[in-house]
Amino acid sequence: MKLVIPAAALIAGCASYSGSGLVPGQSTIEDVEAVMGAPTVVRESADGGRTLWYPRLPLGRESFAARIDRDGTLVSLEQRLTAQNIARLRPNQSTADDVLDILGPPFRVYQYPNMNRAAWEYQLRTPPSNTSLYVQLSPDRVVREVFQLQDLPSRGPSFGSG
Repeated sequence: MKLVIPAAALIAGCASYSGSGLVPGQSTIEDVEAVMGAPTVVRESADGGRTLWYPRLPLGRESFAARIDRDGTLVSLEQRLTAQNIARLRPNQSTADDVLDILGPPFRVYQYPNMNRAAWEYQLRTPPSNTSLYVQLSPDRVVREVFQLQDLPSRGPSFGSG
C-alpha cells in the first residue's frame, strides 16, 4: 500500500466528527470529504480502493476509517481504535503497514535509539479511565511489542500553600 498525505489535511478543519449521515453503498468519496473534511492520511489498496483516515486524537481518542471502493463509493465507516482491532496485531508477525491499515496513523511516534526501536502511540477511550496503546517497531518495520498503559489522572495547576 502507498501512503499519501494531502497537504490540505494540514489546514482543513473537520466538518463532522464521526461521519453521521454517510451511508455505505450510497455515499461517494466526495460526500465523505464534504461531511468529514480532508482526510489526514489516504492508504491505497491493491484492489484499487482506498481508506481515508480521520483520527480524532488526542482528545477524541478515536480514529475513523472510511473505506472507499475503486468506483469512489463508501464501503464502510468504522472507528478503528477498538480492542478487537488491537488484538489483530501480532508481535514478530505484523508489520508497520498492517498497523497503519488496522489502526491508522499514530498520534505520536517516539524513537528509542538505545533499543533500536520506535514506538507508535494511540490514545484510547477505555472507561472508566483512558489508556494509551504503544506499538513498538524494529528498524525492519516489524511489530515487536504491543501494550497499553493507563493514563495518569490530569491535575490542575499547583499553587502551593502559604
